[in-house]
Formats: sequence, structure tokens, C-alpha cells
Amino acid sequence: MDKTKSKLQIAKEEVDALVKLTNSKIMELGIYTRSLHNALTMIQVQFDKIRNVPSEKQLEYQKIKEVCLTWKQQVEKIESDYEAAAKANVGRGVAGGALGAGVAALGPTAAMGIATTFGVASTGTAISALSGAAATNAALAWLGGGALAAGGGGMAAGNALLALAGPVGWVIAGVALVGSGLLFLKAKSDKEKLENIFLLISKRDQTSYKQAIVELDERIKRIIDETMKLTDAIQRIVTFGTDYNAMTEEQQYTLGSYVNLMNASVQLLVNPILGLQPKFTEGDLDKFITRFYSLFTIREYCNEQKKLIVYMANLLYKIDTDESERKLLSKSFRDNKEFIEKMGIKKKDITSELFEIVNRVLDFTYANRKRTN
Repeated sequence: MDKTKSKLQIAKEEVDALVKLTNSKIMELGIYTRSLHNALTMIQVQFDKIRNVPSEKQLEYQKIKEVCLTWKQQVEKIESDYEAAAKANVGRGVAGGALGAGVAALGPTAAMGIATTFGVASTGTAISALSGAAATNAALAWLGGGALAAGGGGMAAGNALLALAGPVGWVIAGVALVGSGLLFLKAKSDKEKLENIFLLISKRDQTSYKQAIVELDERIKRIIDETMKLTDAIQRIVTFGTDYNAMTEEQQYTLGSYVNLMNASVQLLVNPILGLQPKFTEGDLDKFITRFYSLFTIREYCNEQKKLIVYMANLLYKIDTDESERKLLSKSFRDNKEFIEKMGIKKKDITSELFEIVNRVLDFTYANRKRTN
């Protein structure tokens, strides 16, 4: 172990290693989800040829088909959103020279891994969709290198998929930029306080990534198994003919079991990996706003600074801070020009009030979740 490294540097390296492994698992997941989607498409072709299928079975099949189509559309949206965001930031110094390679590396397989990892909402809007200038800029800064690159060399898109994951990627990309803000603190005691906060954040995130890696491995195994079952089903369906009424009772029963198989398989595409879900969402903030709707100043402030509050709440989720530590966080963020630039915010947005509101919002969220669980 390098004795010259601080505990925070060591913790960051440990998190970075888990992030890299997680990203490689997301890429691997993308490879297998592609195979699963292909198998689902092929079995759908066979089902479409069959006439006189009972209406209740046909309705169930159509729902599965729509879910599968929504997932595929989201994959395409992730690709196009990323490419558009990348092109829009070329020349702004957001992602540097590695941007071109990063864009090229984000192909359909990577997009499939991202879409499955972060899930697709029932409305068809991906949880993982790129949203907001700040999130996009932070993600592209990470992809291009910036403060997070080891040796300044940058990271390929295949190794930085988490940066595209909405609030999750926003926090990952921002943590290293925030860390550099420690340099602006002169008092040793102040630096130690903030280092301890970021050590707690690192420990929390390591737990999340370890959980996610286990989940990703399990998802890959299940996808491999379901793909094999679908492949066998495709071969058998061909022998059933194309008229449901002419099929034997056993064939009709088997066909129904294949609908169940398709439903289970498509859930493996759209259900997110829980370990990588945002710990705090805009929905959580909306609940807080609704609860304190009569307090005009709080309501207005939360609506105006929604993206920033969501980011800070994710960063500090389950991290206890006192008033003096929140003031230090405010100073560290406010004096960090690189963080402010990359996150697409203004210096005046970083105030003590922000961190007090975040603390209040988180306390409300903890209590609310405790009541509902």
C-alpha cells in the first residue's frame, strides 16, 4: 500500500475499481440482452403467424409485445440522446479529445445494457434517460477524462456507462470534482471533517456497487437460461402449425406456457438492477413539496433548485451531517470552479440554505419511507 496516499484517495480507488467492474458487467449484460431480445423477436414472429388464438391469450401476448417494443425504443433513445448530447458539447471543453472515441463506443449493445440496468418506467420513459444539462455535462466530463481520469488519459464509454444513468451518473461524475474542493479549505480540521464525510460516502457506495455486481451476475445467468428456453420454444412452435383450433390440447397448453415464458423473459429486460437505482428521486422531492406546500418560500425554492437538491440528496443520502459540516460543504462546493462549470450550475446556487433544505428533505424522506415500509 502506498503510504503517501490519503484514506480518501485509497477509498476513491476502491470505488473506482468497483465502478469499472460494474460497467464491465453492464456491457456483458448488454451482450446477453441482445440475444434475449433477438429470441423474443423470433418467437413473436412465430406467434404472429398463428390464427384463431383466444382473445384473452392474444391480449396477454400483445401486452408482452408492447413492453418489448418500448424497451427497444428506449435503447434507441439512449443511443440518440447520448450522441446528441456529445455533439452539442464538442468544443466546449466538456469531454475533451476522448469524446469522439466515447461516442463511437456507445453502440446498441452498450445501450441495451444501460436500458436494462436502469429500467424502463411503465410510461415508456427510461429511468436512465439523459436529462438536464448538469447531468449530461457531468457524464460527458467523466467519459472524456477530466478530474476522474487516471493519469488524465480519459475513459472509454464502455468503461463509463454509469455516467449515463441520470442521478446515479450525476453523483458519480460529481464526487471526484467535489473532492478537489478540499484543496480550497485552509484549516486542517475542516479538511478532515470533509474527508470523513467523503469516506462515509465511499463506504456507502461500495456497498451499493457490490450489491449491483451480484444482481448483474444473477440477471445474466437468468437471461442465458431464458434465452435457451425461448430458442427451444421457437423450434417447437414451428411444428404446431398456424391454426390454434387445429392444434392438440397439449399443443395449446404448451403455447400458453410459452406466453408465460415470454412474459418472464421480457421482465428480465425491463426490471432495473436495484443496487444502482437513485437513492433519492424527483418523486421524493415532490412528496416533500406537497407536504409543506403551504410554506411558500420552501415550495418555491425546491421547485427552482430541483435538480441540484436531487443531486445533493443522492450524494448525502444516509450521511449524517451537523450544521458546521453543512457549512463546510457549502464552502467547498461554492469555491470549486471546476465542479460548478461541469455541473452546469452557478456559484450563487451553492448556499448554506441549500444544504439545510437537503438535510430537511432527507429527514422527511427517511421518516416517510419508514412509515410506508
